[in-house]
Amino acid sequence: MAELKKFLIRRLLTFVPTLIGATFIVFIIAVMIPGNPAQLWAGGIKASKQTVELLIKEYHLNSPWYVQYYYFMKNILSGKAISPVTNTNIWKSITTRLLQVTLPLTLFSFILIVAIGIPLGVLSAIKRNTWIDNVARAFALIGISTPIFGIAYILIFWLQPHGLVALAGMPLPKYKITGIPPIDALLKCDCHYLLIFVKRMWLPAFLLALAGIGVITRVTRNSFLDAMSSEYVVFMEARGFPKRRIYMHILKNSLTPVITILGLMFGGLLAGAPIIETIFGLPGLGRYLLQAIYNFDYLTLVAGVFFVAIIYITVNLLVDILYGVIDPRVRY
Repeated sequence: MAELKKFLIRRLLTFVPTLIGATFIVFIIAVMIPGNPAQLWAGGIKASKQTVELLIKEYHLNSPWYVQYYYFMKNILSGKAISPVTNTNIWKSITTRLLQVTLPLTLFSFILIVAIGIPLGVLSAIKRNTWIDNVARAFALIGISTPIFGIAYILIFWLQPHGLVALAGMPLPKYKITGIPPIDALLKCDCHYLLIFVKRMWLPAFLLALAGIGVITRVTRNSFLDAMSSEYVVFMEARGFPKRRIYMHILKNSLTPVITILGLMFGGLLAGAPIIETIFGLPGLGRYLLQAIYNFDYLTLVAGVFFVAIIYITVNLLVDILYGVIDPRVRY
């Protein structure tokens, strides 16, 4: 436990430098782009000089880049940052879209990756070199190599006429507990809303998870096969242990690389959300940040990167902690 505490302290100390680094890089790239951002925010060539001057003063655009970055991060951390394009609170806009759309979509996709990828990989390893193994490997290869923006429109064209997929709006429950609609519905045992949510989200979540399912299937299969060749498996078979119990031990010992990939994959799901949200018209964080790029609203973009970095770092910290839970041999 003492080693775990030291490890957690070290990781927590890296939180701040990582967040600063992620936001700093994006901010510097945006600031280095030629042009007058205040002129663009005010409406282009038709903007009045008074409005432009007010924006320059408000966002310290005449100050050095490090002064601009300081005031921006100060406003973000205090929750007072205002978008110069939409004139709305950036913190509120991002958290609303993140909690109501992007996070449920990402969690749904992550659940599909775990629920489909790991069992398929285990089954493929157990049925090695059979038709089941060949089908599972082919499915994994298709999932990895198929561009989601291509297959998405094909599936919409096939499924929409049969009413199997909903494409309009984002239904929200009338109550609010955590701010994440499906979790609130679970807490309220609202099956009606859950059915509506699943109908709206199953196809976007599946397409977002498709490549991840392929990767996890292959990693699980290879890791499971490596664990099957261990000496303890021969010992358990010699002692007459049931196959199911042997497979459970093998699975537990083969999960470490799988969990590593899953932790990194969560951030990948957040990165892939803008494409899916744009295709399916979901008003999520990814689509919001894309719109910020179109409007040269780099303040909103950097704030979005800040939130995504927090989620990514937290998930990877939880993954590192899980190592010690699954494999006691892990030392921190």
